[in-house]
Amino acid sequence: MRLSLTRSFERRGMAVKTCADGAQALGQWQAVRPDVVVLDLSLPHLDGLEVLAQARASGLRTPVLILTARGTVGDRILGLNVGADDYLPKPFDLDELMARVQALGRRAGAEAGAPLSQEFCGMRPDAENGAVYYQGLVLEMAPRETAMLRALLARPGHAVAKERLFSLVFQGDPEVQLEAIEVVAYRLRKRIAHTGAQLVTLRGLGYLLRAQA
Repeated sequence: MRLSLTRSFERRGMAVKTCADGAQALGQWQAVRPDVVVLDLSLPHLDGLEVLAQARASGLRTPVLILTARGTVGDRILGLNVGADDYLPKPFDLDELMARVQALGRRAGAEAGAPLSQEFCGMRPDAENGAVYYQGLVLEMAPRETAMLRALLARPGHAVAKERLFSLVFQGDPEVQLEAIEVVAYRLRKRIAHTGAQLVTLRGLGYLLRAQA
């Protein structure tokens, strides 16, 4: 199910990081700081509710959707009391899951004071379908290029760390080295050359988007 959901999210232009057990999930949550967490309760080594409780205790405010076979009212109340924002029991409808995750992401952005749609040099990421538009038309790019561009469009003019971009683009693939993000950056730079935006490499810091002089 984890692999199937990853593919479904990625087809919608979302960058996904998956974890096989609770301890790994908590560590990655603290390191990556995702926009939304989809959390299964039945995890090995550390139960999902304990993951959520420790995350909230450490100050992590990421919106959380609990996804589990434990569908009783008592279980739902317990999860919400621990700090979950939403609850979807198995079996579930994939479209409903996607809609709920996107709603949590939009709400989190609004609460943080961030714009839901950051436009820069005519480019605009779409919160609904994950695509990036330029002057009203979808920019045709590979999923990894799209993921990198969306991350950069969230803070145009500001550096985004290479490690942060790597985690969003490659979802922690153990067979991919950090330097692979440079290949994605090279391709993305060519993709957006006609938009008036420039992808700048900042050695030791990461990458940023700025308007061409």
